[in-house]
Amino acid sequence: MKRITRTLAALAIATATTLGGLTHLAQAAAATPAQKLDNAGCQSCHDGKKGKLEMTGSNGDKRPVQTVSPGKYDKSVHARMDCVACHKEITDNTTPHKKATGVAKAECAQCHLDLWEDTKKQGKAADKPRLGIVADNVAAYKKSFHAKPDKDDPTKQMAICSDCHNVHTFDVPPRGTQERKEWHLTVADICGRCHEDHREEWGSSIHGKEAEKNNLKTAVCSDCHTTHDIVGSSTDKAKLSITASCGDCHQDAFKSYKESYHGQVNTLGYAYTAKCFDCHGSHGIEPSKDPKSRMHEKNRLKACQKCHSGKKDLPLATAGFLSFSPHGTSDNFEKYPEIWITTKFMVSLLIGVFIFFWAHSILWWYREYMDRKQGKPAPHIRTDALPAEFKGKHVKRFGPMWRLAHLAFALSVMTLVLTGMAAFYPETGWAKSVMATLGGPRTAGLIHRIAAFTMLGIFFVHLIAVSINILKTWKDFKIFGPDSFVPNWKDMYDMIGMFKWFVGKGPRPAIERWSYWEKFDYWAVFWGMAIIGGSGMMLAFPHIVAAYLPGWVFNVAMVVHGEEAFLAAVFLFTVHFFNNHFRPDKLPPPDVVMFTGTQSLDEFKHEHAAQYQRLVETGQLEQYLVDAPSRPFTLASKILGLVLIAFGLTLLLMIAIGFFGGGGH
Repeated sequence: MKRITRTLAALAIATATTLGGLTHLAQAAAATPAQKLDNAGCQSCHDGKKGKLEMTGSNGDKRPVQTVSPGKYDKSVHARMDCVACHKEITDNTTPHKKATGVAKAECAQCHLDLWEDTKKQGKAADKPRLGIVADNVAAYKKSFHAKPDKDDPTKQMAICSDCHNVHTFDVPPRGTQERKEWHLTVADICGRCHEDHREEWGSSIHGKEAEKNNLKTAVCSDCHTTHDIVGSSTDKAKLSITASCGDCHQDAFKSYKESYHGQVNTLGYAYTAKCFDCHGSHGIEPSKDPKSRMHEKNRLKACQKCHSGKKDLPLATAGFLSFSPHGTSDNFEKYPEIWITTKFMVSLLIGVFIFFWAHSILWWYREYMDRKQGKPAPHIRTDALPAEFKGKHVKRFGPMWRLAHLAFALSVMTLVLTGMAAFYPETGWAKSVMATLGGPRTAGLIHRIAAFTMLGIFFVHLIAVSINILKTWKDFKIFGPDSFVPNWKDMYDMIGMFKWFVGKGPRPAIERWSYWEKFDYWAVFWGMAIIGGSGMMLAFPHIVAAYLPGWVFNVAMVVHGEEAFLAAVFLFTVHFFNNHFRPDKLPPPDVVMFTGTQSLDEFKHEHAAQYQRLVETGQLEQYLVDAPSRPFTLASKILGLVLIAFGLTLLLMIAIGFFGGGGH
């Protein structure tokens, strides 16, 4: 019995020992997982079900290890990839992991660039277009603000891919889908991880409030700051980009903004004038009716004075700035009646002037062309019988001061057209080139003002000279006489007679010293000086004007200044050039009478037959006769004339490109 008892005891001890060994082996096996580095093995620890995971960083501090939800990972764009395809440095699944030396940690950007290069080498780029998009995004990111070294830790970048994208669950829905629109609203929270203050300010703005209402169209961070090519908001590139981004949603307001001086400079590519966020704020934008808004009537002047501060070259904004309409348009009579009325008047004026004078020019060209075709000689080769002593003589029409004033006036006007139309059509390539050549809008604006004061100075000197001349000859001066620029009844009869001659219903009328078209040119300058000069002065000194007049006068001034300048430029380079240089009787150009001051007797007799007859009958013709200008002087005058004509026609071409190229006003 004792032997049986000892035997049973020995068996029990052996069994216990065996079971204990098996238990130890099981525990050892549990402590040493399988060495296979597959996703299932990785997720056995990193699935987040085993509590918080930590690891010791390079500085000795504990830091949390990211967990990966298998369900979310399986739906991501990386679902078919192995964990170790990115985490190549990990060689085992022990804790802590052993890592291969010389192998870089996971780096999203380089990985995608390598994938794209391999795809292109395999000729499969067309099959995987999204890889190309990612590669473009990486290239943009590397030039961005986020790719710069962190000031606090230069060994790190400001932000890397994983700061914005959860690489284990990354799955941005395709554009245009409802899911993409809903995902779009989460961007602010992503950016807010780093930009907490801006996120909070945005959250209380009209954009943030709309996001809370689930308005999928509201603006979030990426709508204004873009995504991968983010640059510092203080740079011109960022300012211009943000302004354009505002226009993506607020299209009508952006269109009207671009027609203002602020918007013209912005469109030219310069960021120093007021932009959307300068007036409306950036992250904390509120509707203008909200008392907290910068554009509320109680805050608006203060907002204007941030730029128009009285410092540097911008005088302090005055009371009239409050009623200026930065988004005023010409198609809303109820809201902007003064702009609507002014625009309609100016457009009617342009249409009326161009219809009349272009028709006048076309008919005139036709009449003279038909005369040449029928063999009628041009006036400058006519051989009418003249007294022997008159042979080879010229008639003096303009003195030295008149000719010099005309040249200076022409140069100043062309300079004004060049600099002004570059701002009028800022979207054109030539406008941007002109501004770059001139050193930017500030320099161009200075040149524009110098040319304007030159033009106005010439005009006022002319007024003084004419007034003195009238006073000297007051007893003999007749306000409606043949030597006066004041229109008279003969001008009306001449105009009617010219139209009859155009269509072959009568002879060409005999013109006096000044023709009706020359008088129109002359008095048009008075109109232009008042309209263009007056509106230009208002725009040049807004703080003075706004101290006495409401701000809407600037809206009117902008319309008047631009449209009248357009009228003057196009009229000069079409009608005026035709009348004086491109009629069949004047070919080949140029007519140099305004440079030499004289005209051949034959041509004078043809162009001003009534004055010629009057001077012959009164015996005064000889008083006007002078020797013909020298050949070198005539040649120099022709060269100068051709240069000015070429410059004028180039300006006309630029205006046509702006008008017909989508920038028409």
